Amino acid sequence: MPRARRHLLRPTLAALSLSLWLGGAHAQTPLFSDDGYRIDLYRSPTPTQLQGATIVDTPALQTLLGRNPRPVLIDVYRRQWLQGRFIEDQPHENLPGSHWLANTGDGELTPPWQDYFAGNLKKLTSGDPTQPLVFYCRSDCWLSWNAVKRAASLGYKTLYWYRDGLDAWQAARLPVTPALPEPFP
Repeated sequence: MPRARRHLLRPTLAALSLSLWLGGAHAQTPLFSDDGYRIDLYRSPTPTQLQGATIVDTPALQTLLGRNPRPVLIDVYRRQWLQGRFIEDQPHENLPGSHWLANTGDGELTPPWQDYFAGNLKKLTSGDPTQPLVFYCRSDCWLSWNAVKRAASLGYKTLYWYRDGLDAWQAARLPVTPALPEPFP
């Protein structure tokens, strides 16, 4: 093979080797639990549909917020939990009026975290499974996808997924407020 052609193949072979090596590293780790929740690589492209929920963009969410009953906004962004308390490693903001149920979008929840999620939903909806709920996180974040799926499994019927979340809200230059997670029992 002419020398120039061999030189052109090297980057391609190197890229292929790296791709195979990286793919092999993740091939051992499942992305979904047996129950269908995303359990790894939470910050990656998300699907464009979710069974049991309506996906909303920023204008659609603004319209929803003007309706009666007004939907309950639920932020599920993660917050470090250490020695029985949330650790504020950096400030977090969310959409005005939101309730931050930190860490409830993880793919696998221990019974206390599942109770935290279910108990807060019951309180926020006054036990009404038809109360509209809007779940969000950031763009390309599976945490809110998991939370919607989990709310549906608890019997909630009017579910919305603000798929691009806080990032889209801020990109539209809409107001945000400082946030604190709902207290964990």
